[in-house]
This record gives sequence, C-alpha cells and structure tokens, in this order.
Amino acid sequence: MRILVTGATGFLGGALVRRLGKRGAKVTASGRNRAAGEALTTLGVRFKAAELSDAGAVAALCRGQDVVIHAGALSLPWGRPKQFHTSNALGTEHVVEGCLKHGVKRLVYISSPSVYQTFGPQLNVSERVRLPEPINHYAASKLAGERAVRRAEALPHIILRPRALFGPGDRTIVPRLLARLEKGGLPVIGDEQTVTDLTYVSNAVDAVLLCLDAPDSVWDETYNISNGEPVKVWKLIRELARRLDLPPPRGHLPKTTAMRLAGALEQLYQWLPGYPEPPLTRYAVNVLSSSFTLDISKARDKLGYRPRVSVADGLTRYLSWYQEQP
Repeated sequence: MRILVTGATGFLGGALVRRLGKRGAKVTASGRNRAAGEALTTLGVRFKAAELSDAGAVAALCRGQDVVIHAGALSLPWGRPKQFHTSNALGTEHVVEGCLKHGVKRLVYISSPSVYQTFGPQLNVSERVRLPEPINHYAASKLAGERAVRRAEALPHIILRPRALFGPGDRTIVPRLLARLEKGGLPVIGDEQTVTDLTYVSNAVDAVLLCLDAPDSVWDETYNISNGEPVKVWKLIRELARRLDLPPPRGHLPKTTAMRLAGALEQLYQWLPGYPEPPLTRYAVNVLSSSFTLDISKARDKLGYRPRVSVADGLTRYLSWYQEQP
C-alpha cells in the first residue's frame, strides 16, 4: 500500500509515519520542516517538502498514492484568519483535488473536535449533534476542511476528530501549561470540577491504522477519538506541577472575569505588530473552565477502536520524555 502522510513533520503526522514505517508500508512523508523531514528518511520513507497552499505541489504528492492521510494543519489557539484559511481550508481543498486528479482510493482527514465547541460545558458529545458557529478561526478552518472532503463524493473518506493529543513529542498542549506553571501565579479559572478528554498520541495512531484496514461499510463517516476517560483539568495541572516540582496553581479567577479580561486582551493584541498571541485568550479560558468530553462509541463499534494507553501511563511516558529534553 502506497501512503502519503501530510503534516509528517508535526506531532501526530510524525508518529504516524514512524508506525507506518515499522509496518513496511511505502510511505511518502510531506511537511514544512525540512530538517524534521530528513530525519524521517532514516526510517526508509520518502520525504517531500511542500506547502499545502501550493496546489501544484500537493497534487504532485498525490500522484501514485493509494491512500492519503491528511494530518497537515496550522493548529494554534491564536492567529490571523487568513493563515488558518490558507493552511487548513484551502490546503485541504488542494489535497482533495490532488486525490481526485490522481485516482487516490481513500482519504483519511484529521479534523478536530473544536468544530463542536461553544463557550460552555459540553458532555459526551456525539458525531450526530448539530455543529455550532465556530468558536475561533482554527475551528472555522477545520470545519471548512471537512466540508471540502465531504463535497468530493467520488472519494471515499473518513474524518477523525481526535481530542487534545498529548505524549512524547508534544510541543503544544502540555508545554503551554508547563510554561505558565514555571512562571508561577497561574490561578484556577472557574471551579476545579472542569473535566476534559485527552488522547494519547499512539491511541490516535491506532485509530488511523484501523481506518486503513476498515471495510467499505464504515467509510464516508466521521468519528470522535479520545482516551475515553475524562479527567479533571485542575487535578491534572496540579499533578504536573507536583511531579515536575513547579509552583502549583494559586488563587482563583471567576470564569466571567477571565472571559472579560481575555476579550480585552484579544482586542488589544490584534492591533500589535506581528499579531502576537495574548497571554490569555477566550479559547484558553473556555478550555480551562468549561467541561468538554466526547462520545467515542461510534469509533468503538465501527472501527474497533480501543485506547491501549491510559491517560496515567501516557502522562508518565510524556514526563519521562520531557525531562530528557535539553
């Protein structure tokens, strides 16, 4: 099987390429980071640097492929709308066009549960719910990508929505929390009862590989992916602080106050040179103070998905890796 993985120099994409390489698949890896891409060639995969905004380059990547796993995306809580649209919406359109042009048999698109999110608690969210207006530019761009995939009726597809990926190699979610803890003075936002779902990275890779082996009857569907074991956000943060000997959260900031502060900061920072990320965004406040969990029964029933690494084990593996970093 000839497989193209976009976003291969990113967190999930890199983990996918390494696992596929061990399986002996004929893999083409694509991404923006040439240095990280060259490192992947030691696994026997072919690396091609490409920008998702370049339709011709993306189409060329799709030539001769049986399956495309589209994991490439700009995944940040803050940024200019055009950046997200170009990378995530337009980039996905280019992937779909390349697949159709070169007769790719199947497409797996890595989307995001952010398409479900509102500024409030959401528990056991299933794929059947009506999607709200996007909560931020990232969510809007991922939703646009999903729509581009679904419009291509001639291209069998699966859309996966993995929640909050973490594990060795993560330089986004947990590192942001650790950076705030290292500075000290992180207050509890909202109350300490907020729960959330996480997904250990190798479990997400398992889900993708299950798609590749799945029968035709489960294609052209969307699946939620998580560890299926909600955790209390602030308990987790306190555990991280304890195990890394960092200052624990101190004080309390009501959610409404935090939202007003974050909104004011967003208004200010969007006018600053370079469009820097504010120290607090409404999205971050929402993540820390509004419970959000997924119903993964569809993935269990149709794909046979079973998370093999627990949150606790995953956290231990991540911290071991983190402490080894220079």
